[in-house]
Amino acid sequence: MELLAEARQETGLPIITEVLEPADVPLVARHADILQIGARNMQNFPLLKEVGKTGRPVMLKRGLAGTIDEWLHAAEYVMSAGNFRVILCERGIRTFETAVRNTLDLSAIPVVRRLSHLPIIADPSHGTGKWYLVKPMALASMAVGADGLLVEVHPSPDHALSDGPQSLNLENFSAMMDALRQLALPLGRVVAGHQREALPA
Repeated sequence: MELLAEARQETGLPIITEVLEPADVPLVARHADILQIGARNMQNFPLLKEVGKTGRPVMLKRGLAGTIDEWLHAAEYVMSAGNFRVILCERGIRTFETAVRNTLDLSAIPVVRRLSHLPIIADPSHGTGKWYLVKPMALASMAVGADGLLVEVHPSPDHALSDGPQSLNLENFSAMMDALRQLALPLGRVVAGHQREALPA
C-alpha cells in the first residue's frame, strides 16, 4: 500500500486497488483513491457493507456467473451503507466458450444504463485474456455506451509478472487510444486522457 501511495505521489495518478477482506478495508482506504471489489467477491456482503462505510469510490466487478440483477443488488449493499460512489465494471462472465478467458458481455452495458444511474466501465483485458482482442472489444464497449475502460498495459508484456498475455504494450495502447478518439467523433463522445505524444517512450 505504501508503494502504491508513493507511485501516486510521483505520477499524480489516482490509485485503485482490490480489497479482499473486511478487516483490510480501513488500511486500503487510507492509501487508495478507489476500492476495487473483484469478481469473486461481488456477493461478499460483509465486505460490500464495509467498503460502503468508507465513503471512498468503489469499483464493483461483475461476478463470473453473476446476473445483471445480482450485480445491481450487490451495488445496493454498498449504497445501503451511505456510499453512492459506485462504479460498475463488466469484466466478462463464464460461458462454455474456450477461445477466450471470459465472455465479455457487451449487452450488459446498455442494459445497466437503462436500469441504473451508476456509471459502468468495461474490462476487455480480463474479459478476453488476450491482448489482440483488447482493442476491438474496447471499441465495441465505447460503441455500446461504456463510460470508461479498464485496460492492462505493460512496457514488456512478455516479462510481466502476471497477466502478460492480456496486457497491451505502450505502442498498442497508443494505437487503441487513437482508434477510440476516432470512434468518439461519430458517436458524439469525448475521450479523456493524454494524447499519444504524451505517452512515455
